[in-house]
Amino acid sequence: MLNTLIVEANLSLPTQDNLPSDDGVPMETERHKKQMDLLIYSLEPWLNNHPQGGYVGGNMFIYYSFKQIRHQDFKGPDVFVVLGVPHGERKSWVVWEEGKTPDIIIELLSESTAKEDKTKKKMIYQNQLKVSEYFWFDPFNPDDWAGFRLSGGNYEALLLENEHFVSQQLGLALVRWQGIYKGVETTWLRWATLAGDLLLLPEETETQRAQRAEQQAQRAEQQAQVAEQQAQVAKQQAQVAKQQVQVAKQQVQVAEQRIKSVEQQLEVETQRAKTAEAEINRLTALLAENLK
Repeated sequence: MLNTLIVEANLSLPTQDNLPSDDGVPMETERHKKQMDLLIYSLEPWLNNHPQGGYVGGNMFIYYSFKQIRHQDFKGPDVFVVLGVPHGERKSWVVWEEGKTPDIIIELLSESTAKEDKTKKKMIYQNQLKVSEYFWFDPFNPDDWAGFRLSGGNYEALLLENEHFVSQQLGLALVRWQGIYKGVETTWLRWATLAGDLLLLPEETETQRAQRAEQQAQRAEQQAQVAEQQAQVAKQQAQVAKQQVQVAKQQVQVAEQRIKSVEQQLEVETQRAKTAEAEINRLTALLAENLK
C-alpha cells in the first residue's frame, strides 16, 4: 500500500520534524473541539490496554504522498485511530514513517466542511489512504450521522444496529449520547462497548469512584443505623425479659406466702381436730362412767 501512496519513492523522505504540522486554522466551533476531545480522551485509556497498542489523534495532518506535499494539501481528519502502533506523541501522521494508514477516521461536519467531508475527503480515504472505516457526525445536527466500511476497494454504507454503528476494527460501537460534557448539554458522539457501556473519560471514572465510595459510606451508615436500632430493640427486649423475671419472682413469692399461710391454717385446723377428738374421748369416758 505504501508504494502506491509514495509516488517519488527514490527521493529523500521528509519526517514529521520537517513537515508542517499546523495550518493555523482553528476548528469550526467550540463544540467541534469538545466533541473531538471527547472521542479522543475516552478512547486513549482503552487503546493503552489494547493488546496490539494503538494511537488516536485529531485535527492533525496526515501525509501520504509527495504530490500532497507539493500541492500543500495538508488537511487532516478531525479524529483518526490507528491500531498496532506504539503510543506516543506525534506532530503529524506521516504514513511512510509509521508504516500504515489510519484504520478509522471520523469527520465532524459543519456548514463549511460537510460537502467536502462527504465527497472529496471520502474519496481520499477510500482510494488513497484506504481507511477501513469512515464515519461522519454533525455536532449541531446529530441526525446527520453515517458510517462506511471498505469492501472490495469501495465504501459500503453501514446500517444502524440498535441505534449505534459498530466498528469491526475496534470491536466497539459509536453511539449518540444525550448528556453534559464540559458544561454543554447536547447529543454527543461517544464510544461504547458492544454491550452498550460507555468508554468513560478519566474524570468520569474518578466521579464514578467517588460516587461508589459515597454509596458505600451511605450503605455503611445505614447498616450502622440498622445495627443500632437492632441493639435498641434487643436492649428493650432484655428490659422486658428482666421485668418478666421480676414479676415471676414476685408471683413465686406470693405463691410461697400462700402456701405458708395454707400450711399454717392446716396446722391450726389439725390442732383443733386433736382438741375436738380429745374432748370427744373425755365425754365418751364420762358417759360410760355414769352408766355403770
